[in-house]
Amino acid sequence: MSPRRILRPLISLVAPLGAALLFGTTGIFSVACAQTPQPKAPDTIESRVQGCTACHGSHGQGTDNDYFPRLAGKPAEYLYNQLMNFRDGRRKYPPMNYLVTYLSDEYLHEIATYFSQQRPPYPPPSKPTVGDSVLARGEAIVLHGDAAKQVPACAACHGAKLTGMEPAIPGLVGLHSDYISAQIGAWRSGSRHAKAPDCMHEIATRLTDEDVNAVAAWLSTQNAPQNPVPAAAGSLKTPLACGSEPQ
Repeated sequence: MSPRRILRPLISLVAPLGAALLFGTTGIFSVACAQTPQPKAPDTIESRVQGCTACHGSHGQGTDNDYFPRLAGKPAEYLYNQLMNFRDGRRKYPPMNYLVTYLSDEYLHEIATYFSQQRPPYPPPSKPTVGDSVLARGEAIVLHGDAAKQVPACAACHGAKLTGMEPAIPGLVGLHSDYISAQIGAWRSGSRHAKAPDCMHEIATRLTDEDVNAVAAWLSTQNAPQNPVPAAAGSLKTPLACGSEPQ
């Protein structure tokens, strides 16, 4: 059967529907619709970030979806850096790349600042799904690092309470295990980048798959502290130079 004969019945169905949507059921554009004032959404930052909250939660608290992380309370400069990374292609996730493609630096900073100021409660931590030895290995790397592999402790940069440090180091509590392991894997493979020197890429390439799974599993089982705010800027001297963190 020729393509023209296949398409003709489809066109005959779609064309009337398109005409109805454009011109109304009477065949002409509805004057009433044109004259009736349409309600406008309030021009507030809360209204303008609805495209973010659809995936990340009403206050950026994250969702049950493993790959939509918590934004709330993370340092503004970290969130800003990530939005720029998505916009400029250093970080790949098509829906995010699309959403921020044409947004200005100023607008991205406004979005980042908004979510950094949100303080919704943290969800309960995940229940362990791995054995005690795996959790112990994860805890050791997070709190003490692995000197033999030249891997610094996660806490050396992300803080003793794992809530991050101002102005640009994120907290690690409240994240799903699969999200953490996926991000470390992305840094290791080079599909996620930060400004040079890319310290997370350096660290991730020194970790085995087993190390990554252990770190992700242990972190996902940790309770948020009572006051889960980032440590003050300069309160930690990071063991590696990071391009996104002022030295």
